[in-house]
Amino acid sequence: MTKLWFLVRLAVALSVAGSVTVAGALPAGAQERGGDGVEALENEASLAPAFQEPVDEQVSEQVNEPTPSTRPPIHPTLREAATASTTPSPATTVEEWVAQINESLVQITEVRLNPTDTGLELVLATREGDQPTFTTSVVGNALIIDIPNAALALPGGESFQAVNPVEGVAFVEVTSLGATEVRVAITGTDARPAADVLTEAEGLVLSVTPGMAGVDTAAEDAIQIAVTGEGDDDYYVPNATTATRTNTPIRNIPASIQVIPQAVLEDQGETSFQDAIRNNAPGVSIARDYGGLGAGSFVIRGFEQSSTFRNGFRFDGTNIVDLANVEQVEVLRGPASILFGQLEPGGIINVVTEQPLAEPTYTVEFTGGQFSFYRPEIDFSGPLTSDGKLLYRLNAAYQNSGSFRDFVNNEERVFFAPVLQWNTSEDTTLNFDFSYLYDDPVFDRGLVALSDGSLPLPIDRFLSYPSLEGVYIERYEAGYRLEHRFSDNWQIRNGFFFSTNYEGGSNTDFGSPFELIDDRFISRGYEEYDSFAEEYRLQTDVIGEFTTGSIAHEVLVGFDLGRSTFFYSEETASLPPIDIFDPNYDVSRPENLPNSFAFRTFTDGLGLYLQDQISLLDNLFLLVGGRLDFVEQKSFFPGEEDSQSDTAFSPRIGVVYQPIEPISLYASYSQSFNPVVGRSQDNSTFEPERGTQYEVGVKADITDNLSATLAFFDITKSNVLTTDLDNPDFSIQVGEQQSQGFEFTVAGEILPGWNIIGGYAYTDARVTNDNSIPEGDFLSNVPRNSVNLWTTYEIQEGNLEGLGFGIGLVYVDEREGDFPNSNFQLPGYFRTDAALFYQQDNWRISLNLENLFDVEYYEVSQGRDFSVYPGEPFNFRVSASYTF
Repeated sequence: MTKLWFLVRLAVALSVAGSVTVAGALPAGAQERGGDGVEALENEASLAPAFQEPVDEQVSEQVNEPTPSTRPPIHPTLREAATASTTPSPATTVEEWVAQINESLVQITEVRLNPTDTGLELVLATREGDQPTFTTSVVGNALIIDIPNAALALPGGESFQAVNPVEGVAFVEVTSLGATEVRVAITGTDARPAADVLTEAEGLVLSVTPGMAGVDTAAEDAIQIAVTGEGDDDYYVPNATTATRTNTPIRNIPASIQVIPQAVLEDQGETSFQDAIRNNAPGVSIARDYGGLGAGSFVIRGFEQSSTFRNGFRFDGTNIVDLANVEQVEVLRGPASILFGQLEPGGIINVVTEQPLAEPTYTVEFTGGQFSFYRPEIDFSGPLTSDGKLLYRLNAAYQNSGSFRDFVNNEERVFFAPVLQWNTSEDTTLNFDFSYLYDDPVFDRGLVALSDGSLPLPIDRFLSYPSLEGVYIERYEAGYRLEHRFSDNWQIRNGFFFSTNYEGGSNTDFGSPFELIDDRFISRGYEEYDSFAEEYRLQTDVIGEFTTGSIAHEVLVGFDLGRSTFFYSEETASLPPIDIFDPNYDVSRPENLPNSFAFRTFTDGLGLYLQDQISLLDNLFLLVGGRLDFVEQKSFFPGEEDSQSDTAFSPRIGVVYQPIEPISLYASYSQSFNPVVGRSQDNSTFEPERGTQYEVGVKADITDNLSATLAFFDITKSNVLTTDLDNPDFSIQVGEQQSQGFEFTVAGEILPGWNIIGGYAYTDARVTNDNSIPEGDFLSNVPRNSVNLWTTYEIQEGNLEGLGFGIGLVYVDEREGDFPNSNFQLPGYFRTDAALFYQQDNWRISLNLENLFDVEYYEVSQGRDFSVYPGEPFNFRVSASYTF
């Protein structure tokens, strides 16, 4: 009760502080706005089924009232624009600065629709003297006119829509793209319309002629493309699906969600999934690096999460994620069992992959760098049929790389990922996707620490026998996603995911004794092994929107069904120990492999879940839901079989209150569960571990393109196994671990061309009850303080337009290297990265510098005698891409 009362008081304090701070920071009049264009369009899209119906040619001469939004509008940004041709006197106040920026834009003050004998006349009236420029393009049945350096200043709101204004024209939309561009989308009923665009004294005049029948692309799809295609270089992503399985504004979700978009990965020149997470998600660290393969798990809010998710589907095995087809990465912090089943309570990482595009796009890229790194890559997408109903996307990459580590070279990777999308009708979409990955690495266990906790070895020292290394990995993934809309308010979504992951070959791994001998010799053994994992996942969701009186609901009800299988076998033999200070790598493969071992495991799971997103008021939202899981696990070891079944209920409840439009205050309570395999002294199976979290936070839309989140959390994990004091050969579930702290993240565009993503996390994760581990011991690989900052600026005009610069800072505090704690800690470090890039027309060239000042640091420890992995020294990569 004391903890809950503390959270309530903290939420009230944050509410008052947030209101005062934002109100004082905003310019006069900035706390009010009209309807938001994007939200109005989303509501208007529900009229799509009527697009196919002809209407009378009579239309009102002027339509300026926007469709009211059902969601609270986002707070407006200060207008941003290119410098005007004439230089005004310097601004001395925020109000003067805003006025000067607005003055430099072409102001569209009125939109008029006039029927003509051949179709329709669309007039975009501007201020006297304003002469807009424009570009045109087509998407499906939509004609797109983009007007740069322009802004809407309509008397009735910030967007304009007209449905079926004349026969043959389904929809006309005029809306803002960011703060400095206006887009006009004219969608035909049966075919793409044509338009003559003229610049006249009163503004821009479009003479629109409806297209002839023959092209049958859904109007609703074309409208959605026109709205969401606002640019591929955004650091700010307002919506996410991971937390709710619905496309919901992040500001309306009572949870901490961070999105790492593709633009960030491109600017940083990322080719490693682990680097992409570690460099951008504060409070998320690597838990293990499994042989240096970049396939280990992550620590989130102090707890290790072994599973990664792909488009909402769990996948395990050797978790190598190639970034070639990654659209964005969503980091959900806190318990996620409500939607994803058995998990640790820290959170999950969900990889969202690229989907087919309606407009033909072809990109080729080549990256080369230090340590013999080179990587060609392609990204092709577009329609396969003339009617645009069948779309495709193909991502492929080949990578060959060495390492700063001795003998770790010539790693090869092949990645291939095609996607097909079939728009069977305007209400139904079917996606098929497939991917293949082959990786041929060198299995590298890293370094070791001495008994005094020191790390004296050079970071390039290899502590295995290179002539005996021969591991490779091969993975296939396939699935489908079917979405059907029954009506404007109800839809069903069904998906299936299958993966098979093989890892095997030969390597030198741990021997016996499993420790560093005399602070000098490390035992090694030779093994030939096969590891085979399969995943089968089926999900079905029904999503509906309805009202009960004045209260709006968005309900999600569904189930998921999964099976995981794992098979492992090995044959081993002893090898001579390695002198870590003077290694002798001359050793032959053992003629006999006397030791053999094999086992199999099966895990079946069924989850039933229900969630309701409730809009109590325009500024008050409630999220409530629960999930019931049934899990059965079977294991087969030599001469032994075991099985156990678990059932668990995982609730979640949260509330969001928005005292003013740009501020969201939230509080939430959630639980997680994770089965524990084994039996106690009385032969009873163990109960699942339970995670319980209390969280409060503040989300702020600083501008339309910049947002920040501050979250405070308290997580307790119970039912942790510890030594049974009555019989030390068995375990008992009385252990408890706790993680407390707070996180701050910010992402978006500060000014035109100036982007940022960064944050700070404080995490205090330790043992609070245990029979063998001292209470107060910190969990391993969890820094108490971590900071991430990446910012870029691209010149917007002039002779140097397209030239950009980037700087990145990463600080990680000291971490415990052993658990239970000892005298071994990984030292803290501060690393600097930088980038220089130039993009013009369809070209982009970039130079990325990592660890600019060549700082020696260590990323993760799996135990002092086990594996301690050093970070890369200074290195660089150069890449060039061309889109056509």
